[in-house]
Amino acid sequence: MNKYESVIIINPNTDENTIEETISKTTDLITKQGKVTQIDKLGVKKLAYAIQRCKEGYYISFDYETDPSVIAEIERQFRINENILKFITVRKDD
Repeated sequence: MNKYESVIIINPNTDENTIEETISKTTDLITKQGKVTQIDKLGVKKLAYAIQRCKEGYYISFDYETDPSVIAEIERQFRINENILKFITVRKDD
């Protein structure tokens, strides 16, 4: 299993329940074939440029270990979720 980090930016107008639901769905997806080591809710931060007319975004960082095959499904779920403005997933060195 490889170590990964995903950072997602959620629309700041999203309510807390929807944010928690997004976190739990992502965590469930990862734990099917791996484990989540850390979740950081970084809060609302100013964006460098407007994304979908939003000047701020709610940042969440996931650190986890999983098989490379799971990454495609995680990113597909990020693309489907209309509340997620942007995301990035990177492989971390051991």
